[in-house]
Amino acid sequence: MGGNVVPELSHGSPGRRVMRGWRRPAGAAYEHLRDVPTSVIGDAMNRLGVMCGEIQRVSGGSFIGTALTVWVRSGDNSMIHLALESAEPGDVLVVNGQSSLAHGLFGDLMARRAIAAGVVGLVVDGAVRDRMALIELGFPTYALGVCAAGPAKEGAGEVGSPIACGRVAVHSGDVVVGDGDGVVVVPQSDLAVVTRNVASILDWELAQRDASELNRGG
Repeated sequence: MGGNVVPELSHGSPGRRVMRGWRRPAGAAYEHLRDVPTSVIGDAMNRLGVMCGEIQRVSGGSFIGTALTVWVRSGDNSMIHLALESAEPGDVLVVNGQSSLAHGLFGDLMARRAIAAGVVGLVVDGAVRDRMALIELGFPTYALGVCAAGPAKEGAGEVGSPIACGRVAVHSGDVVVGDGDGVVVVPQSDLAVVTRNVASILDWELAQRDASELNRGG
């Protein structure tokens, strides 16, 4: 959720709706977190905001971007398709897939649509499919697992609502970072403080490395 903006109901009813009214932060607001390890960002929030270790990288590399949240009923990906229609460059699709591994909610063709829309990554608390195609595309994809079974498209779910993903609360507009260690979520309202904390931690770690090198040389 962007700052103190409260999402407004655009259309639909609970369990089948799209929320508006949240803001995306400017890219410059999180540029200093680019290339910072997720472990350091998590440390800057007292170890909170880091998704559970079961969320693992399936394909692609690291990413940083703005959360576009999706909440789906187990095994149904229709709302992910809807989210792609409103996605903007720099977005990360963050999906509450009910932690189900019974159906792949995202695959090759959807990844191509996401890339065309400028989406920089996907995080799914659930399964994806077409892993080899995702790897070939190089699209950053993080998920609980992989399943060949296709999803239903009955329409249940929400776009833009607060969700849980990887046991972390995520609001649209939050900053999401993924790397080889996992995924971390920075609330948009905390960006400035977290960025300052990250700088302090990196300075401290550099001092520790320098001291270690001096001791080794002695």
